[in-house]
Amino acid sequence: MSSFVYTAVRTPFGKYGGGLAGVRPDDLAAHVVSATLARVPNLDPAAIDDVVFGNTNGAGEENRNVGRMAVLLAGLPTSVPATTVNRLCGSSLDAVLIGSRMIEAGDADVVLTGGVESMTRAPWVLPKPDRPFPATDVTAVSTALGWRLVNPRMPKEWTVSLGEANELLRERFGVSRERQDEFAHRSHTLAHRAWEDGFYDDLVAPVDGTELVRDEGIRPDSAPEKLARLKPAFRPDGTITAGNASPLSDGASAVLLGSEAAADVIGAAPLARIAGRAAFALDPQDFGYAPVEAANRALARAGIGWDRVGAVELNEAFAVQSLVCIDAWKVDPEIVNTRGGAIAIGHPLGASGGRIVGTLVKVLRERKARWGVAAICIGVGQGLAVVLENLEAGA
Repeated sequence: MSSFVYTAVRTPFGKYGGGLAGVRPDDLAAHVVSATLARVPNLDPAAIDDVVFGNTNGAGEENRNVGRMAVLLAGLPTSVPATTVNRLCGSSLDAVLIGSRMIEAGDADVVLTGGVESMTRAPWVLPKPDRPFPATDVTAVSTALGWRLVNPRMPKEWTVSLGEANELLRERFGVSRERQDEFAHRSHTLAHRAWEDGFYDDLVAPVDGTELVRDEGIRPDSAPEKLARLKPAFRPDGTITAGNASPLSDGASAVLLGSEAAADVIGAAPLARIAGRAAFALDPQDFGYAPVEAANRALARAGIGWDRVGAVELNEAFAVQSLVCIDAWKVDPEIVNTRGGAIAIGHPLGASGGRIVGTLVKVLRERKARWGVAAICIGVGQGLAVVLENLEAGA
């Protein structure tokens, strides 16, 4: 049995403290659940067998299983179950892969997947003291991004910051600052053009009560010479800046999956078949390189090679990690992120996997390409990838 993508939708992605800052993450999740159902009006919500949502934080307003909260807040029947998964940046792509396996195993016919993150509203946390009434000061720790409350037994090289890990990757592969800035400029240029062309109009559902209708982080006036003036963020002599890395973001995404037989229940034809999946892991500090083998394995499971791939959506956590993955795959860079990437669009951690799947489906149909790959790097040394087959394309 195969599993299929029927529709996908996301919110505009907001900047940290920006247009979505006033919206709770569970409300963002409920919004994309409702927006998905609006796209398939013939689907009885009670026919959804399960909901799988990704979320990275889980420490604030999205606690207590945000997938289930989204179902309840969106007004679905209480009989619709839901779960929340956390594979850090890959959480919503993991949700897609889990949902597809459920369908292919025969455990479900219709699964709503997705993810959400409000990095703006991520709380500070205080560790509990080892004994009552401590006399020392206590430090509140931000949960917006990266390691926190690190176990002292972890080797130091594993727990470097995400930025330092990518500086190490840059040294290992010899990626220049100029290449990184050029890649970042391309991301902004293509994302802006995509919005101007109307590409995202039917993929993005603005959130009620906000004024944000487009991705907030896109800079149409981006230029390599402007990016070159930004100071390194992680090392005095480093190459990674706020301009060639993805920003802190808020947003949600959803991808509706079903079996082939579910077309009658959903009331729509499937758009793409999930043809291959894979996860891969390596040393935590090398996480940016993990999508390389994840995608290679997903392609092998789909029974095709890179020479048949017509489109790639690679989440741009950092320009440097995107470039080393593209170099390793030896693919034409012009088929990668043709409608912009996370450096421009944003990277709300738990929602990005759903975004790249939805974008890939539409790009494949737009380009009349048969095969596509969506891949994402994940902190603490992991990567995920999925291969999609465009059902409109010929052999």
